[in-house]
Amino acid sequence: MKQLNGYLSRNVTLGVISALLVLASLDALMAFIYEYNSQSKGDFGLAQVLWYIFLTLPRRMYDFFPTAMLLGGLLSLGAMATHSELIAIRAAGVPISKIVRSVLGAGLALMLVAIAVGELLAPMGDEKAESMKVAAQTGSLLSTGKTRLWVREGNNFIGIREVLPGLNLQGVSIYELDQEMQVRSAVYAPRASYNKQSDEWRLFNVRKAVQDGLNIKYEHFDEYQVKRLLSPELFSVVVVSPEKMSAYSLSQYVRYLQQNNLDAARYELAFWVRFTTPLSSLVMLLIAMPFVFSSQRSGGFGQRLFFGILIGVGFYMFNRMLNHMGLVYGLPPFLSASLPLLVFMAVAVIALRRIR
Repeated sequence: MKQLNGYLSRNVTLGVISALLVLASLDALMAFIYEYNSQSKGDFGLAQVLWYIFLTLPRRMYDFFPTAMLLGGLLSLGAMATHSELIAIRAAGVPISKIVRSVLGAGLALMLVAIAVGELLAPMGDEKAESMKVAAQTGSLLSTGKTRLWVREGNNFIGIREVLPGLNLQGVSIYELDQEMQVRSAVYAPRASYNKQSDEWRLFNVRKAVQDGLNIKYEHFDEYQVKRLLSPELFSVVVVSPEKMSAYSLSQYVRYLQQNNLDAARYELAFWVRFTTPLSSLVMLLIAMPFVFSSQRSGGFGQRLFFGILIGVGFYMFNRMLNHMGLVYGLPPFLSASLPLLVFMAVAVIALRRIR
């Protein structure tokens, strides 16, 4: 049985990895074409585009992992069914339940690797990729520390404590340097927001210190407008979409939004999706099993493969639809994230029980 488990695990693992590499490569190729054709400013050239695509590969592989599990399971186990290997295994007295456990064991190991990629490599790669892209396009230097975000815009050094949705900032410090890199003025504002209509930043309750020879002049403004403070494009880096955040970052941000009485529904949903996405890969593998076993007694495996892919696409669309409906109609985020998973798991289990 150990040899059989190893054989099934190797086949499933190779099938899933092959499908994942094909899907991620196709997506990376399309992204390369889009990024290269859409570059219109700055120094974001061919080398930068290639490096950007490489840094975002972990995210692409993580996103395609459930689909790769379905396709890899169908192709690898389907090949075994075509060559009558599954018939021989069952004829040797191995029940379907043990075959399913062996296949799911391989899927579980792959799922743990995918979780590590999605929680560690993908967020770091996305952050570096977006930082590099924005820096190349805008010429701004950006550094993210543990407590502050620092940005250099020309001779201005800008520190930001918190970045809120809607281009709202908290704890803004601006240090203006002269040509000799000496501090000419310092500005602090507890709060700032971007006005899209006038294309300028509004700072509130501002304290300003200006170097005037050997003296320092202090000023206070209830509202202070700055035409060129930060490029709004920079916030594609610091305001990361919830789908690209790790579970830990999402939990911290949800807590912060709730403490400040802000809408956290989208981030709560993304938090639970971080758990259901890896589990959905096992469900995809489970869905593949009825198609594989039923193809042993009847022909047309290509047709069954086609229907299997349709089910995978249906799961994705149903999942996305319910996620959006949950946000619109105020459904509990946990329910919106887990209901498609439970429905398709029940369908897969029922289909497997009907196989004899």
